[in-house]
Amino acid sequence: MLLIPIIVSIFSLLFSYFLIRDINRAEAGSGKMIEVSQAIREGAMAFLKRQYKTVSIVAAVIFLILLFLGLKIALGFLIGAIASAISGFVGMTVSTKANVRVAEAAKKGLKPAFKISFKGGSVTGFLVAGLGLLSISIFYWFTRDVASLIALGFGGSLISIFARLGGGIYTKAADVGADLVGKVENGIPEDDPRNPAVIADQVGDNVGDCAGMAADLFETYVVTLVAAMVLAGLLFPALPQMVFLPLALGSVAILASIIATFFVRLPKNQSIIFALYKGIIAAAILSAVGFFAIIFQFSRKFDLSTIDLSVFSLFVPALIGLAITGGMFAITEFFTSKKYSPVQSIAKASASGHGTNIIAGLAVSMKSTILPVILISLGILISFNVGGMYGLAIAAVSMLSLAGLIVALDSYGPITDNAAGISEMSGLPPEVRKTTDALDSVGNTTKAVTKGYAIASAGLAALVLFSAYTQELLNLGKKVEFSLEDPSVLVGLLAGGIIAYYFAALSMEAVGKASGKVVEEVRRQFKEIKGIMECTCKPDYSCCVDIVTKAALKQMIVPALLPVIFPILVGFLLGPKALGGLLIGSIIIGIFLAIQMTSGGGAWDNAKKYIEEGNFGGKGSFAHQAAVTGDTVGDPYKDTAGPAINPMIKVLNIVALLIVGFLV
Repeated sequence: MLLIPIIVSIFSLLFSYFLIRDINRAEAGSGKMIEVSQAIREGAMAFLKRQYKTVSIVAAVIFLILLFLGLKIALGFLIGAIASAISGFVGMTVSTKANVRVAEAAKKGLKPAFKISFKGGSVTGFLVAGLGLLSISIFYWFTRDVASLIALGFGGSLISIFARLGGGIYTKAADVGADLVGKVENGIPEDDPRNPAVIADQVGDNVGDCAGMAADLFETYVVTLVAAMVLAGLLFPALPQMVFLPLALGSVAILASIIATFFVRLPKNQSIIFALYKGIIAAAILSAVGFFAIIFQFSRKFDLSTIDLSVFSLFVPALIGLAITGGMFAITEFFTSKKYSPVQSIAKASASGHGTNIIAGLAVSMKSTILPVILISLGILISFNVGGMYGLAIAAVSMLSLAGLIVALDSYGPITDNAAGISEMSGLPPEVRKTTDALDSVGNTTKAVTKGYAIASAGLAALVLFSAYTQELLNLGKKVEFSLEDPSVLVGLLAGGIIAYYFAALSMEAVGKASGKVVEEVRRQFKEIKGIMECTCKPDYSCCVDIVTKAALKQMIVPALLPVIFPILVGFLLGPKALGGLLIGSIIIGIFLAIQMTSGGGAWDNAKKYIEEGNFGGKGSFAHQAAVTGDTVGDPYKDTAGPAINPMIKVLNIVALLIVGFLV
């Protein structure tokens, strides 16, 4: 049966390969367009290579430590880390090639430009899903060891947390620096070639939203499948075939997602967001049909009644997972889209000043947590009541099974953002810029909704990992009750909140420090290099790229290592009860913080864009200046600290699973 996911994953990788061929065949423009695109690609590759070099040192040390736990565990860690790195690297390579081709295609209209941008995003999406499923399937094929799969998930998580932090610090430091000096102080538009930080900003879109999100959802995808398989092995030792079911569901969803890409076509009204959502809806419907077929076949082949399960108790959680995905998309779009009242209320508050913009943005960000948490809670209750903890695991697997298409939507964002930047910097005609701006505007929405999806899926995955932790304790002969009357549990819960807040604080500080250096450099160039504003002299783009690269790599180390070290200290000093409390505390606080930051940051960003469209005075107005300030706060919220909390939560849980045998 393991041949099925292996074949499907190879098919997914082949699909990505043919998409890459199509993109490479497209026209890449000429002159200034190629020059700008080349600068973006070189900056992105230089950063990623230096980042991976730094991470490889940390990974090598952890690999040697894991050798003491066994060769299979150490190899699993290495495979997960390498696969995660490959998905981010190849995805970003394609993204930096697609951007200029989208700008060139925009000369012919919206339809050809949209087609290339979606294909570029799909490469990353199906690489993530294909590599994730392939690495798990092949490793399990050769080892037949469910426990070692935890280390594979750990490898993916480690790369993810560094990619999310490093890429997030980079992109937002460059963005904040470019906006504050360019827009506010000098009154020049976004992506203006006179801004010395503009290339660094374009590079940041790729290393943050493409490579970072790819690594994030790769590890979430892998960790969710691994957690479900580990839990199945612990719960149903007499029916080992249950370990295979998550892989079968993942295989069906990849095929459904590939078919769904052919539904992504611009309608007559040229609605880009509708075209993208049409693909998600098609994938969900096809996946639901496939899930029922797989679960029904399982029930016929294996007697599920012996383990108190049925077709109903497995299929309903699978539907719940798909429903949560749809719900998160709708809720996140409501709080981050320019069409709805939350974003418009922030724009309106901007007319009163900088302070009122910040107050309104914080209020919206806090409100944005309520509906997602209610949705997740309902999903947990229904899935658990119908199928127990394994039902909850199936819901998480179902939700993550659409990761290929959802990563495609996210990676679409940086491609169109770069295309808009290339159009502006190359001086292309206004009608071309209008097309790329339309694509970019939707890209902001897709990036926001996919981050909401990633957070919800990370929360469910972490709960499944926590269940595996408690079940492993039980299998080791230690029955642990997590009671609030136990001071160890209470201290652990508080410690979980501490690490979530401290991690977020360090991430925000990192952006603040790095962006401060960018601001100083951009101001220096405007002051010392005569002729920048008159376009008679070219800014030194490489200097800003180098500053942000060094700052991001330096600032990412400490927060990335926190979730590795913290559970080890708590576990060995305070015991398994306190460690369990830490895991629950980090999940609860982490979900609230992550949603607040990502949705709030997205709302601040689109409030600025809503004003730039001509509302409340338009560009250059007092309201616009206040909105830029709000966006400056929201940038590290939505693209650095918030998204990085996802892998942090899972690293905590995976490390706890790896060390649980030493705590009993």
